[in-house]
Amino acid sequence: MKTVQVDVAVVGAGTAGLAAFYAARKAGAGAVIIEGGEYGTTCARVGCMPSKLLIAAAEAAHAVGRAAGFGVHANGGFRIDGHAVMDRVRRERDRFVSFVLRDVEDIPDAECIRGQASFVDNHTLVVADHTRVTSKAIVIATGSRAAYPESFKSLGDCLITSDDVFDWYDLPKAVAVIGPGIIGLELGQALHRLGVRVAVLGRGGRVGPISDPEIRAYACATLNEEFTLAPDAHVADMHRYGDRVAIRRAGPQGAELMEYFDYVLAATGRTPNVADIGLHRTTLELDAKGVPVFDPFTTRTVSADGASPIFIAGDAGNFIPLLHEATDEGRIAGQNAARLALGSEARPGLRRARIGVVFTDPQIGIVGGGLRALKPGTFATGQVSFEDQGRSRILLRNKGLLNLYGDLASGKFLGAEMLAPAAEHLSHLLAWALQNGMTVAQMLEMPLYHPVIEEGLRTGLRDLDVKLRAAQGEVGKAA
Repeated sequence: MKTVQVDVAVVGAGTAGLAAFYAARKAGAGAVIIEGGEYGTTCARVGCMPSKLLIAAAEAAHAVGRAAGFGVHANGGFRIDGHAVMDRVRRERDRFVSFVLRDVEDIPDAECIRGQASFVDNHTLVVADHTRVTSKAIVIATGSRAAYPESFKSLGDCLITSDDVFDWYDLPKAVAVIGPGIIGLELGQALHRLGVRVAVLGRGGRVGPISDPEIRAYACATLNEEFTLAPDAHVADMHRYGDRVAIRRAGPQGAELMEYFDYVLAATGRTPNVADIGLHRTTLELDAKGVPVFDPFTTRTVSADGASPIFIAGDAGNFIPLLHEATDEGRIAGQNAARLALGSEARPGLRRARIGVVFTDPQIGIVGGGLRALKPGTFATGQVSFEDQGRSRILLRNKGLLNLYGDLASGKFLGAEMLAPAAEHLSHLLAWALQNGMTVAQMLEMPLYHPVIEEGLRTGLRDLDVKLRAAQGEVGKAA
């Protein structure tokens, strides 16, 4: 067996792993990167990029369909060519993957090790049956995989995950999406707009990452105007029926519905790829799901002896499983692994204000962790509806509700939740304000052009400012 000694070993060549590898090398450490699967990130292969390609096609179809609202009519109607849609999705997906592969190909062969890595101890990895790697520090960046209940396997080849959708050569006629999370909502609406009969079914009432009950109810009602969204579907039975899937669930007024679908798309979450890497042979503290406990500011894991040389980044850590967060975590992990290997100490890295976007239409935006991150009784809420907002009505995109949260004591902006047109842009403006520690009053001093959708922020901030001032005035009177 070949033996390799190195300062830093990075396990996983996805977004976080590549960021960690380059950061470690830039910091002056010798490093190797180990990959047991296909090169190419989750985002490029089966995540954010191919999903947005499918959504882009759906938006084009939807734009044609709603053109009549502007008095513009498509003579003779239009048709959706499923073969052409999926051909573009696959071609562009492969192009995005090729960019990642090109980056990997630039890494010297001596620094790339192919094969499944498994821990021997806190400093040692065995890669397949051919290489033993001893390092001063290790970064776990093994990513995640789609997860679903064991019972779903009885559906056979009628069961798919988001990983499978982007390899289709045509669009099916009917798909049941199980799980109204981010992936389920995005793909469900996109498939519906491309002519697929869709039902998005959940359990417990969750709708994407929304925690604000007002925004959740508005989102559910709005999306249900377009396709079936049942966040608490009460599915009584789901089984294979010939070459299709039969689903029996609760219907209106206590009746039962029996529906048939070509596929069940399991959008029931992803699980970190840490179960088969030998963590039981380390001294790391694991949480209830078997994921290493770690400090999100240094990405250093927690070990029984308190001196762990192991860091974790990206989806493997299951902290905030988003690409920009994986990049930041990878960079922090690589820098700190290098510091440790070179005799220094790990330091907290920059963690940015939290921001999340779901690319439905209207889009969902969560800033600062949303309502769930706030302590009851410490904040006020400002609100704006986009139903009468000028630019939104001009564009026939006047569906949306935004709640903004401000701290009662300091007047600082704390975060937001929204279903809104252009939420991807609104969320960025709000996240920048949050990261800069701005008060609501300071945010109201910022420029807004007319007419733009962003003007809706001013309306919501004014509402919030009035409530904060009123609350602070009451505090002053009491004092």
